[in-house]
Amino acid sequence: MQSNANAGASTRSSHVQGVNATAGGLVKVTLGAAVAAGAILTFVWLPAEYGVDPTGVGHVLGLTEMGQIKEQIHAEADADAAAALAVEGVQTVSGGADLNQKLDAIQAQLTAIAATVGASPQTMNAQAVASPAATTQADSAPETAAAWLDEIDYSLAPGEGIEVKLIMDEGAVAEYEWSANGAVVNHDTHGDGDGQSISYEQGRSVPDQSGQLVAAFTGNHGWFWRNRTDKDVVVTLRTRGDYKGMLLP
Repeated sequence: MQSNANAGASTRSSHVQGVNATAGGLVKVTLGAAVAAGAILTFVWLPAEYGVDPTGVGHVLGLTEMGQIKEQIHAEADADAAAALAVEGVQTVSGGADLNQKLDAIQAQLTAIAATVGASPQTMNAQAVASPAATTQADSAPETAAAWLDEIDYSLAPGEGIEVKLIMDEGAVAEYEWSANGAVVNHDTHGDGDGQSISYEQGRSVPDQSGQLVAAFTGNHGWFWRNRTDKDVVVTLRTRGDYKGMLLP
C-alpha cells in the first residue's frame, strides 16, 4: 500500500512539474494577452463607448454611431442642471430683444410722422416712388418661403430623440432652419461617413436655429434633437441646397 501511495504521489508530482512555466513562456503569454486587449480596445471598446474609431472597423460594425449616441446621452445628462439656467437666460435675452424692437418701432413711427409733417413735395414724391418697391419686397416673401426643398415635422414625447441627416458630398452647402415651435430642445449637429465623424455644434434648451451646413467630408450630415422638457415638442425642419437626399428616422 505504501508503494502504491508513493507511486501516486510521484505521478501527481510529474503532472504538476509538467505545467511549470518558463520565463520565456510567461513573456509570450503576457504579450499575447496585451495584444488581444489592445485589439479589443481599438476595434470594439473605443467605438462602442466613445464613438472613437481610428481604424474604421467600428463604423463597419455599427459600433461608432452607438458610441456617439452614448456620448450625446452622457453630455445631455451632465447638462440637465444647466439647462434650466439656459432657459432663463434665453427668456431674458428674448425679453430684452422684444423691448428693443418695440422701442425701435416707436422711434421709427415718430420719425415718419415728423418727416411727413415737415416734408416737401419732392420728399413726398420720393416716398410715393419708394412705396412700390416695398410692396414688391413684401409680395416676394411667400416665394422665398416656398423655395425650401424639404420640410418635415416631428413630434417628440418627453425624453424622446430623433436624428435627420442629409446625404452630401465634401464641400457641399445646404441651407436650413429648424424650430421647436415655442418650446426648446437639445441638439447636436454632426456628420459621419467613410470612417470619419465630426460634431459641428451642440446646444441645450435651444428654441430654433438657422444657417448653412457645409459638409466636411462625403457622408451623412444633419441633426439629433432630444426633448428634455415634460411636454410634447414639435420640431420643424426646412432644408434646401446641394444634397442628394435625406435620411429620416
